[in-house]
Amino acid sequence: MRRSAISPSRARDFLQCPLMFRYRAVDRIPESPRPATAKGTLVHAVLERLYDLPAADRTEEAALGLLDPQWESLRSRQPEVLSLFDGPGELESWLAEARALVSAYFRVENPRRLEPAERERLVEVEVDGILLRGYIDRVDRAPNGATRIVDYKTGRSPSERFTSEALFQMRFYALMLWRLEGVAPKRLQLVYLGDGRTLTLDPDEDDLADFEASISALWSRIEAAARAGDFPARRSPLCPWCSFREMCPAFGGPVPALPAEGVSELLGVRRPATVGG
Repeated sequence: MRRSAISPSRARDFLQCPLMFRYRAVDRIPESPRPATAKGTLVHAVLERLYDLPAADRTEEAALGLLDPQWESLRSRQPEVLSLFDGPGELESWLAEARALVSAYFRVENPRRLEPAERERLVEVEVDGILLRGYIDRVDRAPNGATRIVDYKTGRSPSERFTSEALFQMRFYALMLWRLEGVAPKRLQLVYLGDGRTLTLDPDEDDLADFEASISALWSRIEAAARAGDFPARRSPLCPWCSFREMCPAFGGPVPALPAEGVSELLGVRRPATVGG
């Protein structure tokens, strides 16, 4: 049995709705692609490939020139993405939105002045017996060794009320790098292309130690839910966008039997487990 790991996305899923977490992490039910998700994938690919070019060539025009080839690549890997569009007009409107987001990036950062140390870095580390895993969009390293973690978002920046929630993912990445490299990242930066704003946090080791404790506590809650076989549904304003409404008791749907193999695999993050006992 392969060992499971928890990512920032799945951790956030459990905090939002344990049943949604179960369907994604335990049942592993496939979800249909969505226009916003596919657009994010496309724009991320363009920005990653942009840094393959020499610094002087990283212009807005060059970035826009990368969009069509990356769209073709996405279509070849995920042909089902075409089902998102009713016709050529809808597709072209969607591509125009993607181009606007790529252009917006140049109003936030100047890629000709940046030389990322790593892009789309897979990070995996065991923390307090829990295997954590995630992909970081970009890691920058200053000449003095200071590290900045950068993540691109194709939506709009959150209101102040939801800032801490938005930074959850970045703290997760920072914790992993801290435990891998022994030095806390100097800065965490979210780049919102939807409105051209950035959100930053300069964490210290005390902050990351507190976050580590919260992740350990969260995993204990996940583990308890898995052992009890109880992942309750939790209503939220995000329910209309959930892929699993037809299987949600909050909306009158039946909940399928919990797959024992999925539970055992999940709990393999720490140790084998017996469901319900």
